[in-house]
Amino acid sequence: MSDTKKSLPSQKELEKELSDYLSQKYGEQVKIISTGLFPQARAEGSPENDKVEGRKKKAFHFNLAPEELVAFLDEYVVRQDEAKAVLATKICTHFNKIRYMLERTCLGKTSVGQVKSNVLLIGPTGVGKTYLIKLIAQHLGVPFVKGDATKFSETGYVGGDVEDLVRDLVRQADGDIDRAQYGIIYVDEIDKIAASQNRLGLDVSRTGVQRALLKPMEETEVELKVPHDPISQIEAMEYYRATGKREKRVVNTRNILFIMSGAFDGLEAIIKKRTQRQGMGFEGNITSKDEAVKLLKLVKAEDLIEFGFESEFVGRLPVLAILDALEVDDLYAILTNPNSAVIVGKKQDFKAYGISILFEDEACREIAILAGQEKTGARGLVSVVEKVLLPFEKKLPSTAIRHLVVTVDMVQHPARELDKLLASAATRERVGQRYQELAGQEHDRVIDFIHRTLGGYLEKHGVAPTRQRLAMMAEQCQQEGADPLDVCDFFIALIAEIEKCTQYMTEKCDMPVEFSAEAVDYLLARKPRSTETLHTICETLYKTFEYGLRLLSQRKESEKVVITREGVEHPAAFINLKIV
Repeated sequence: MSDTKKSLPSQKELEKELSDYLSQKYGEQVKIISTGLFPQARAEGSPENDKVEGRKKKAFHFNLAPEELVAFLDEYVVRQDEAKAVLATKICTHFNKIRYMLERTCLGKTSVGQVKSNVLLIGPTGVGKTYLIKLIAQHLGVPFVKGDATKFSETGYVGGDVEDLVRDLVRQADGDIDRAQYGIIYVDEIDKIAASQNRLGLDVSRTGVQRALLKPMEETEVELKVPHDPISQIEAMEYYRATGKREKRVVNTRNILFIMSGAFDGLEAIIKKRTQRQGMGFEGNITSKDEAVKLLKLVKAEDLIEFGFESEFVGRLPVLAILDALEVDDLYAILTNPNSAVIVGKKQDFKAYGISILFEDEACREIAILAGQEKTGARGLVSVVEKVLLPFEKKLPSTAIRHLVVTVDMVQHPARELDKLLASAATRERVGQRYQELAGQEHDRVIDFIHRTLGGYLEKHGVAPTRQRLAMMAEQCQQEGADPLDVCDFFIALIAEIEKCTQYMTEKCDMPVEFSAEAVDYLLARKPRSTETLHTICETLYKTFEYGLRLLSQRKESEKVVITREGVEHPAAFINLKIV
């Protein structure tokens, strides 16, 4: 009996035999296709539980100090010193505490009494609330999700479910639940879900959303498979088909940091009313931005409750940060920062047509003045720049003009200056000359900026910030209109590729090999500058050096071979001199 059981074919073997038989008899018209809808039966003695098998948790690594994060934010965000300090301190403490708890077995599962430092950001539109959080999430490398509070309603009603934010966090983590559980959820326009003071009855889109956020903000388990999400249903079916087990995938929000933000129009009046009752000296109407900001910095939980938030909701946001309104000088500083998203983005827009664009300092000042009049913060910069450059962006791609300098006259009279540029060859020549002057000045500024703000970052990743390398990085920033930090990461990757090459030669030829600093700089200067280019060069060098390096290894005459720049330029002559 047992021999008969052993001789039975498996499902796949049986399908193949039947398919071959039918193909021989009827040709290719008939085939057996396995639907795979049902899992194979469990082997005897296998566990009959329906829980997913335990997965080995990945270690959580975090060792960033608050001052390091503040220094990073200073490179991108103008002003907002208090907000940057509060965010950096509480976020670093939050993640360092998670690491500390996980490293200690006795503390890893303890959550009784644990309080999360969820953050509430208050500030007018366009001051950098969203930008700050995105920068932090990107720098930390944690999953990040942004939601709009106005799109949600209480669970069970028409509208978005706040728990969908947690599910989106898992998608951002590429399905890795362990990683998603250490993410950041950012909810903007939170002031729009404050209860209306004149409304009677249930409000599912305001107080209902507040109630729905209470548990996730503290600690709850959110199930990934939900009836209204067909993707999660299909994933569950596929898992069951493959394993024969029902998987209950849940995300615990204990270590997910929630950050809320809003403009909170009208909150100043509530604070002013309270301070007047308490005799704190605020009299009369609020007439300036400075006075409004001073009042906002006095905000208390009772003010937020009077504004329309439930006490339980306010209690789960223990950390408050007030952002300052931006003045004209701040807007000008944003434009002249090498990391300016406004300028970098516009350079890339024109670069897509092969046109290089630079801005005069006076033009940046004029743009800042016009943007300040729009009362929309940094968003006003985008509006003004688009309005000024739209005629040029439309017309210049159809011409032979490849350089553009934005001047004060262009900001004030864009149509007139465009006509002059198109009509006069002398004007185009002057623009070209001025562009070259500005390009040289910008090149020096970018070198100084990278050395001053990112020199330590480069050294930390094994890249010496020499003058020649900084010059190449500045050139890359100018040519591609790229962010200096992105360019630094690119050069770090290039040097890592060069190190891989030396490691490969060392292992294959049994002879320690390294490139001199001049050789590394020469390799970095090769165009097109890419890891693919370096890989091709290194392959050629290896083929040329292989015999000579093996010979040197057998002779044991030298401990190490240092490949110089001349060795990269003339590899055959270099290795021949070594083995003679």
